Amino acid sequence: MITSIYASLSAFLIVWLSLSVIKLRRNNRISVGDGGNEELQLAIRAHSNALEYIPVTLLLLLILELNGAPKILIHISGLMLLTGRVLHAIGLSAKNLKKRVLGMQMTIYLLIGLAILNILFLVFTAPLKL
Repeated sequence: MITSIYASLSAFLIVWLSLSVIKLRRNNRISVGDGGNEELQLAIRAHSNALEYIPVTLLLLLILELNGAPKILIHISGLMLLTGRVLHAIGLSAKNLKKRVLGMQMTIYLLIGLAILNILFLVFTAPLKL
């Protein structure tokens, strides 16, 4: 299944973001919370934001794949997810608003697109499968 590729790559992204938080906590001797450290605050938000958006997007991607969507569409969507999440994380940690906004736009548009595509696949292919 194609989605497993993007789920695995997303897991690596989440681990990378988590390790960034851990590194900042150790370097700044902050065990809980952010201690008012702006860099740590941004790293925590980048990690949390990925955890907020990646699971539902992967779920929609998997459903679309299981519904028989073209493989190229699954790959384009998976690449869009990863690109959007990486851009957002980099933009947030580097205080680059342009990358952050672009990453968020890619993620939101992808979520909307996957939701619409899943509904369309349901409407137009489900009666044929019954």
